[in-house]
Amino acid sequence: MCWFIRTTFILINLSVCLSVCLSTVIHSLRYFQTASSGLSSFPEFVAVGMVDGVQFVHYDSVSKRAVPKQAWMDQVTRDRQDYWEEETRIYQGGQQVNKGNVETVAHIVQVMSGCEWDDEDDTTDGYRQHAYDGEDFIAFDLKTLTWVAPVRQAVPTKLRWDQNRADNQYRKNYYTKECVEWLKKYLAYGKSTLQRTERPRVSLLQRSPSSPVVCHATGFYPDRVVVFWRRDGQELHEQVDPGEVLPNHDGTFQVSVDLDLTAVPQEDWGRYECVVQLKGIEDISTPLDPALIRTNGGPFLVPGSVAGALLLVGALVLAGVCWYRKRNGE
Repeated sequence: MCWFIRTTFILINLSVCLSVCLSTVIHSLRYFQTASSGLSSFPEFVAVGMVDGVQFVHYDSVSKRAVPKQAWMDQVTRDRQDYWEEETRIYQGGQQVNKGNVETVAHIVQVMSGCEWDDEDDTTDGYRQHAYDGEDFIAFDLKTLTWVAPVRQAVPTKLRWDQNRADNQYRKNYYTKECVEWLKKYLAYGKSTLQRTERPRVSLLQRSPSSPVVCHATGFYPDRVVVFWRRDGQELHEQVDPGEVLPNHDGTFQVSVDLDLTAVPQEDWGRYECVVQLKGIEDISTPLDPALIRTNGGPFLVPGSVAGALLLVGALVLAGVCWYRKRNGE
C-alpha cells in the first residue's frame, strides 16, 4: 500500500548507529500529529510529544485534552500553572487546521516538527515536515528559510509559504531557540528518567535451524546503542541485517540484528560473537554458542514486544518517526 502503511510499525527511532553515537549525545524534542478520516477505530486527530524518544504528552480528538505521560511532567505545572490549558489550546488549533486538510486534500495528514541539541558542542538543529496520504509533501529548510516541495502537487503551497517571510523567520527562531529551551527544561525535569543508563539483556534467538540467528538486546536505556556481529574480532558488514531500535512498554528499548549462517558450517560458529555497546557500561560480548540459542523448541519469546510500543503512542502517529531517518538519508 502507501508509504504510510509500510512504515506504520517503524518506531523512533533509530537504526543501529555507528560508534560515534556513543561518544556524543544529541537530545531531541519531537512532536507528531496525525489527522485521518475514514478510520472508525482511531481518533480523527492525535498528537504526541517525545523527548529523547520518550513520550511525555498526548492529545486526541476524543478527549480533547493534552495530558502528561510522565510523572516528572508534574514539575512543569509548578513553574507554569497554565501549561496544560495552553497546550490544549495549541493542539485544538492544530486539530482544526489538519481536519480541514484531510477533508480537502487527503485522507491522512501527518506533521513532524522538533529540534535537536548536542550537549557537547551546543549545536542545534530543527525541522518541520508534512506528509499527505503517507507520502512526503513539503518540508521547511531551516538554512534558507524556504520550503522544499518533493512533489509537484506541493509547488503551489511552497510558493505561497515562501512569501510569508515573517512566519518563516518565526519558525527559525522557534526551532533554534524556544524549542531548544523547552528541550533543556524537559531534560532537567526528567533527569532521573531521561538521563539514566540501564544495562541491556542480550539473547540469541533462532526460529528454525535454517533461520538466521538473531542477537536480541532489550531493556536498555538510552536508545543510542550499537549492536553488531563480528568474526575473528572483525566487525561484519555482510551476512547481517540490522533492525530498528524499538521502545518497550516500560520505557526501555530493544533491537535485533540478524546473522545469516547459511554458508557457514557449524564448526566455524565459534568464530562469531555479538557485541553490544552502550555508553557508560562495558561492552557485552556473546559468543555464537548453540547452547546459548533459544529456539521455537524452547522459550522463544521476545520481551517487550512491538505491541508494547504500539500501546505507548499509537501506530499511526509513530509512522511519522521514520521521517527523521529519511531526513538523515537512512
